[in-house]
Order: sequence, then structure tokens, then C-alpha cells
Amino acid sequence: MKELQNILAAFEQTQNQGQLTALATVVKTSGSVYRRPGARMLLTEEGQMIGCVSGGCLESDVFEKAQALMFTDGVPVVVNYNTTASDDIVWGFGLGCNGVIEVLIEPLSNQLAKDQLDFIAQCLHGQQSGVMATVFKITGDSAKIASRLFLKPDGTVISDIEDESLVQQILVDVQQILNQGKSRLKSYILPGGIAEVFLEVIHPAVPLVVFGAGHDAIPVVNLGKHQGWHVTVVDNRPGYITFERFPDCDQIIFSEPQAIQNHLNLNSRTVAIVMTHKYESDLALLRTLLPSPVRYIGILGPKNRTQRLLQDLKSEGFVPTDAQLQRLYAPVGLDIGADSPEVIALAIVTEIQMVLTGRSGQSLKDRKAPIHQGSESNTVCIDGVLMNG
Repeated sequence: MKELQNILAAFEQTQNQGQLTALATVVKTSGSVYRRPGARMLLTEEGQMIGCVSGGCLESDVFEKAQALMFTDGVPVVVNYNTTASDDIVWGFGLGCNGVIEVLIEPLSNQLAKDQLDFIAQCLHGQQSGVMATVFKITGDSAKIASRLFLKPDGTVISDIEDESLVQQILVDVQQILNQGKSRLKSYILPGGIAEVFLEVIHPAVPLVVFGAGHDAIPVVNLGKHQGWHVTVVDNRPGYITFERFPDCDQIIFSEPQAIQNHLNLNSRTVAIVMTHKYESDLALLRTLLPSPVRYIGILGPKNRTQRLLQDLKSEGFVPTDAQLQRLYAPVGLDIGADSPEVIALAIVTEIQMVLTGRSGQSLKDRKAPIHQGSESNTVCIDGVLMNG
């Protein structure tokens, strides 16, 4: 998510400066590779590279190919990088990753190419998901490489794909994957050949709400913003809830705990952290957060304190369901021996990432399955989040 935000900001700057640019996008992978489909890198004529398509091994070659397209206004190309042991010698990269990466490289010299970045910006800033279908391989002449169909958050469809039968097939799938929230690769059989298309869900930034503006909330906000999340801080103390104290957060809200619903949209994408250090405030917040659809509720403090909070809610007549309690993480954070505000923040943000991706939080050396689970099938990884197709 942060990478996309950096690319959008850099592209806007290059446009103001009149620089030539190109965009490289990982569209298909197999085997062991560093980045998954959806990883992007913006390249400028001055040699800047924002984002990455590998661990740093392929970027120079991608840049050379991108420059040729930038200065000649060339047509988009897909480059296949085979990093398996035998082919690695041919490429000369010496990676030994045992994987294949297909990268779409296109100059951003016309409006059709720029439309994808406009679309991504709309989804990120509009807090709604959309789908972008990109043709990256074609046999026959039914479509062009890098032609696209966009399903906007408001349901509007825009496409420059010429083959109407391909458009109709894609339309069926983009609506389905928007509902599922999972990106995937798809091959379409056409009268004149086969089209391979990357169907990519563009999700808005994760909304993180931090309740409590104490000293220990500052590193949590900073780490959340470093992930590219949309961070809101809520407190009822005027001297604490300021942008001077939280210069990186997106929103600050002055509110009593009992009135947070008047100021916030608590939806199923929201993750919330309760760290007010006030028992009565935490109790009031749980009254609102537990019945809400928020995906994650973390509470700072020892387990017996949270048990007491839940017991007090029961005495008031509110008995949380098992489903509500499954979304409650108390004490908040992973067990990494955190004993300072910065490391506690790391434990909290890492646990949230674990929940968002549906992973276990165990050491990778103990993992039996591949790191990118299902990478040989339809599983892809968008902005660091695994999406099972």
C-alpha cells in the first residue's frame, strides 16, 4: 500500500516537471520469487526508481528496457525473467531463486496508460475497492498488450479492449472478484486465440483507529503510516489530540468515548486499538466496538484487566458473542518480548498484519507450506497481502 502511494506521489511530481516516465508491473509469477503479481515500479528518465519488482536484482535490466520505451514512445512489452538454476546462467543475474517473473513495462506517455494510476488513486483516496483487468499476453489480434478494463467503485465500467466478447467475459469475472476481494490471473479462450489477463482488486488503505493519544500511541501511528494505512487518533484531551503531536496521522478526532459513533465509520475493514489507559474509557469503547463490524480490536493492558472489563459489560446486560470475542485481541500484540513503546508498537502492528493476511505469526523456518502459499495456483499477493484465488 505504501509503495503505491509513493508511486502516485512521484508520478504527480514528474508530470509537473515534464519528465518522461514508465511503469513496470509484475503480472505473473511461478516458483520462488521475491514479489508477486501487482508489485509495481515507476521509472523516470532521470534514473529514479520508485517501488520494486524484485529484491533489487532485476531493476537495472527493467530500467534499461523502460528507457528504450520512454524515449521512443514504444508499445508496451512483457519481459520474462527466468531465475531457475539453468536459465540463471543465461540471464547472468546469479539469483538462484528458482522462479519465473513476467513484468509488463509500458511508457506513461498517453492518457490510456495514465488511466491506471488515476484509477488506483481513486480507489485509495475514495476508501472503496475497484477492479482493474490488464491484458498482458495475447495470441491473435483480439486485444493489445496493456489494454484494460476498469470496474470503478461506483459500478462504472471503462474499457479500451477492442474485442467485445473478451470484454463480456472479463465483466463477469471482475464483478465476482470484487465481491470476493481477491485478485487472480485468468486465461480467456477467444475465436482468434487466447488472452491472459491479470484481474487485480485495488483496495483502499486499511483504516486504523487508535483510541488514546498518549506517548505510547505515537510509535503505533508512525508504524501504521509506514504501512500506508489510513490512521485516525481519537482522544478527549485537547492538549494531546493535536497534529503537532501526531504530524503523520490522517485524522484526529476530539471525542468522548461514548460518542465515537458520531464521528467514525466503523466498518468491516477497520482495525482498532484501545490504549487510553483509563478503565472507564476502555469500558465505554468496548460497548461500541464489540457490537460493531470492525475486523480487529486490540486492547492494551494485562489479560485480567480485559476479563474484568468483559465481566462489567455482562453485569450491564451486554454479553459478547463468540464471534465478537474472536475479533478481540487482549493483551494486544505478538509475543516478541516487547518492553518499550517502540517495540510494543511493532508487536501491535505485526499482529494486525497477521490478522489481515490470515497468517499464523510463526517463524518462517517452522512453516511447512511455501512462504507465498498457493503461489503455484491462483494465489497472488497485492501490497504484501496474500489473496487466494
